[in-house]
Amino acid sequence: MAAENTGAGPMLVVSAHAGDFVWRAGGAIALSASRGERVKVVCLSYGERGESAKAWREGKKLEEIKQIRRAEAEAAAAELGAEIEFFDAGDYPLVESPELVDRLVRVYREVEPAVVLTHTLADPYNADHPAAARMALQARILAQAIGYDAPGDPLGAPPVFFFEPHQPEQCDFRPDVLLDITEVFDRKRKAMECLPAQVHMWDYYTDLARRRGVQLKRNAGPNLGLPHTTMAEAFVRLYPQTTTVLA
Repeated sequence: MAAENTGAGPMLVVSAHAGDFVWRAGGAIALSASRGERVKVVCLSYGERGESAKAWREGKKLEEIKQIRRAEAEAAAAELGAEIEFFDAGDYPLVESPELVDRLVRVYREVEPAVVLTHTLADPYNADHPAAARMALQARILAQAIGYDAPGDPLGAPPVFFFEPHQPEQCDFRPDVLLDITEVFDRKRKAMECLPAQVHMWDYYTDLARRRGVQLKRNAGPNLGLPHTTMAEAFVRLYPQTTTVLA
């Protein structure tokens, strides 16, 4: 029996932009929600400047684009069964600040997550992603401090998982967790289709889930009888697992 709780409680997802949580962790979110667990997504920005090229080419203005991306993300979160909150902190660049970290601390204290998902700490293609991860981790540390001035009790030690970046090899992403999302992949696909601003990502992340599913089956072994259509998401665990049995 594991000595820690990594799945029977709330999940907190810290996403740099409006679509990130869907592409990279939509399956994990839907699985958690399907078990009746609370899932809270924090979008630090709408991805209005750097991840909304279609809307800019159509001649839309900044505030209109932000509203479009917000509506898309809200629809995707609803499809997955998650709550969503927007910080509207701006993107390209997403600027780290004590104020944003403090807002995240308050979310941690309110949600009391059993597990946290966020971006990797390295991404040479998008500096907003590591910025979001750094703030998510700093807020977790501060939320644990009994003397930190924020409502709620000090946080425990929820495990943190980095979800897969768009170009994993360049981000030094070597997954050590493969999550079977087969039973909820249809919900993830529907959530992806709530994001027409990035329609080019729909098939990319469908194909990625299929490839990760092949890897999951290979690592699980032949005796589990997993179906040919297994779909999966990949993660890297930041902190050590605590357990009484190696398994």
